[in-house]
Amino acid sequence: MSRDRVFLITGASTGIGAATARQAAEAGFRLVLASRSTDKLQALADELGGSERALAVACDVTEWEQVESLAQETLDTFGQIDVVFANAGFGATRGFTKETPEQWKSMVLTNVLGPAYTIRATIDALRASQGHLLLTSSVAGRRALPGSLYSSTKHAVTAMAESARQELNDSGVRVTSIEPGMVDTPFFDNRPTGALEADDIARAVMYAVSQPPHVDVNEILIRPTSQGT
Repeated sequence: MSRDRVFLITGASTGIGAATARQAAEAGFRLVLASRSTDKLQALADELGGSERALAVACDVTEWEQVESLAQETLDTFGQIDVVFANAGFGATRGFTKETPEQWKSMVLTNVLGPAYTIRATIDALRASQGHLLLTSSVAGRRALPGSLYSSTKHAVTAMAESARQELNDSGVRVTSIEPGMVDTPFFDNRPTGALEADDIARAVMYAVSQPPHVDVNEILIRPTSQGT
């Protein structure tokens, strides 16, 4: 009998990452959960089966050595990587004078370099397993928003997903860009009303992952029914 597949998630401690981890566990995946916040991460790993089913790894996706170590620890522990969800990211207030340059730098490194590092560290293992790569972009990654450097980072992620898809064409690896609209997660200081829930996005992730091997769902754009733009 083959071992259960392995699902690696960055930005896994809260929000979309944690919701996806729970749904992936229900679907029978073994999990590797990564984020900079280790307390919530370990509690989630314990909830989802402990060391035999869920591995918690502290990882700053802006640091190549940490991302490389995350991939290697996954292989050392579980022997394979079947699904990678490059989900770590955060936003900024709109307006080119609203945030500090330091905050901008951290956001750009996390939102753009982070998924690129994640792809680089896991691409060979995904080729070996003919696995699935998913990246969290955004509605903001399809249309520019006024004064939004965050939107620019998500445009980069949308392009990155397509670039990865083209590089991995004919390898058996599938690539999906997940593009949420407004989601009620800790991403927001003031929680929105009428928004999507993290579980809604997690279901979309699992929909893409659960398709037959010959079906590659490249983009999933999800808005709340009440979101007009």
